[in-house]
Amino acid sequence: MSIDMAQFHQVFFEESFEGLDIMESGLLRMDPAAVDPEDINAIFRAAHSIKGGSGTFGFSNIAEFTHVMETLLDEMRDARRPVTIGGVDVLLRSVDVLKAMLEAARDGGQVDAQRVAAQKQELDAELNSKPGAEPVPTSFQPAADANAGANAETPVAVEAMTIGWKVVFRPLEHMMRTGNDPLRILRELAGLGEISLECDTSDLPSFDDMDPEGCYLSWNIRLEGDIAQADISEVFDWVEDDCELIIIPKMSPAAIAAQAAELQQAAATETAAAAAVADAATAPVAAEPPSKTAPALSQAKSGSNASGGSIRVDIHKIDGLINMVGELVITQSMLGLLGADFHMSRLDRLQEGLAQLERHTRELQESVMQIRMLPISFTFSRFPRLVHDLSAKLGKQIELKMTGENTEVDKTVIEKIGDPLVHLVRNSIDHGLEGPEERRAAGKPETGTVQLNAFHKGGNIIIEIRDDGRGLNRAKIEQKAIERGLISADHSLSEHQIYELIFQPGFSTADQVSDLSGRGVGMDVVRRNINELGGSIEIESKAGQGSAIIIRLPLTLAILDGQTISVGEETYIVPLISIVESIQVRKNMINLVAGRGETFKLRDQYLPIIRLHEIFGVKNAHCTDLTEGLLVVVEGEGRRCGLFVDDLLGQQQVVIKSLEANYKRVEGVSGATILGDGSVALILDIPGLILLASRERVLDLLERHL
Repeated sequence: MSIDMAQFHQVFFEESFEGLDIMESGLLRMDPAAVDPEDINAIFRAAHSIKGGSGTFGFSNIAEFTHVMETLLDEMRDARRPVTIGGVDVLLRSVDVLKAMLEAARDGGQVDAQRVAAQKQELDAELNSKPGAEPVPTSFQPAADANAGANAETPVAVEAMTIGWKVVFRPLEHMMRTGNDPLRILRELAGLGEISLECDTSDLPSFDDMDPEGCYLSWNIRLEGDIAQADISEVFDWVEDDCELIIIPKMSPAAIAAQAAELQQAAATETAAAAAVADAATAPVAAEPPSKTAPALSQAKSGSNASGGSIRVDIHKIDGLINMVGELVITQSMLGLLGADFHMSRLDRLQEGLAQLERHTRELQESVMQIRMLPISFTFSRFPRLVHDLSAKLGKQIELKMTGENTEVDKTVIEKIGDPLVHLVRNSIDHGLEGPEERRAAGKPETGTVQLNAFHKGGNIIIEIRDDGRGLNRAKIEQKAIERGLISADHSLSEHQIYELIFQPGFSTADQVSDLSGRGVGMDVVRRNINELGGSIEIESKAGQGSAIIIRLPLTLAILDGQTISVGEETYIVPLISIVESIQVRKNMINLVAGRGETFKLRDQYLPIIRLHEIFGVKNAHCTDLTEGLLVVVEGEGRRCGLFVDDLLGQQQVVIKSLEANYKRVEGVSGATILGDGSVALILDIPGLILLASRERVLDLLERHL
């Protein structure tokens, strides 16, 4: 029976992309002046796993490309090659190419063969540069000969002298339990060249002591032909941890004689070297059996069946969920017994059971939501590479500081916040941070700082992007806004309101448009994307000291904390994150302002009033007089207003249903939910509602004047 290997592809790709993240972050941390061996080992292991997995699943082009990367990393790992800035950059570009190859394999797309070939050529050039060529082992190293001519030949490479290989393959007893089959490995070896086998049965136990799943045989294998050692090693990639393995080159008599002659020549000047020559010359023709405690060579990888998208979950979260399901089953059983033989004397027990059911349901809901929570490091991990590349491109010295990477947020938020954050960080680096000379002139360190912070606050997640650059130029923003007719020359806007202008569509203060420049380019798109996540974005800036972009997001997009309001016979949900306060107004607080409609005064600030019954066409509203109903003060996109409603019904968590997917997009509405009585309530989109009300107010004014 053949196994469909495609069922394991999802796990392979997930693990491979995780491996790429490990490689990239390790390379970015690497300091050629003080290399951490564990960093190189981690990068090497990630490349080795990707190579082994891609070979197993038939992605031979990926395996071949990764093999070259692995060779370069292996030389760095063994100190045969020094770690250099150039070498790290070559590996970083190779990681980019490898990522593109994996994405193409995953999505069934076409690989850019020209790009792959060019990068492989760059890797080969780095390997061939031999800046720290592997030294010949002491036992093979000829002593320096003062009389040696310029044409003296160097020892022939071992592989060039090899006419075959001897392989000692001794599987550990548990190897077959991991799903590996020695027979398949032997067949793979037979495909490399002419093979002869000698089976060792000395460890075979008696029939009574034999484990049917155990492996007790080992093999002495001889391979004849022009075969590279790397090809042999690759056959054993996935079982290196589950076997004892020795690979010994077999050299021709002429090659051995040539090597012996070279070593004898060296022995003429150094007796000690001659003794080493004798040992080395005989080593290839005889080998001792491998030790039972031979060290493992690599970590074997295993995967589980997966279909579609998947998410890795901490086992403690799963345990908590199972416990909660158990509690829920017990409560349901208790209520079932009460219902089977219910009488009024047991009413208190029933109420207690229902309260317990409510508590367990809420805890179960929270446990399920925790499963979707991921650390925001999944998003933050892309920024070290981004900062590395942009600093080189712009000629700026930049230090990236990240805090709160373990702050957890919903998987959907993680997926959708990445692009807006990239845009904000790019703008902060390009438009916010000064160059080294400008920073020196301003009395600042030459190295600028970009900070990414994430933390929980009030049931939300806050993400901050801060820089210590030049800050926003208020005068320039005002000038551009006046030129575009966004504000009048005699405006009375506050500093905060001036900064908010950069979120207008197409607004930019950049003198030259490029793929980077312009803090305002596309900022309207950034705000719109964040608003679609139910969040908000604010700006803080001080001239000469830097700027901060502060993003506030809900922890999850599946459940919303909302305030239920009534307008006539209709019920709406206002997100709690948008509510500032609720008040009852008096007549002396209400004003009519030309061009702005009804407003009310709240602590020396005039805010527009939005009558929800007029916006949504609700008939028979219970309150039409502003002094009878309530004003819910809300904020969206930096603007505040008062929503006129009949009454507040209470706060509750609601499950969000997509209105666009089930009906169509409705302005001023972000979704819908089903209430406890089975009725449907619309969830208000506050920024969209403010925009809708403003547009309708303008249309109303136009109709009056026409």
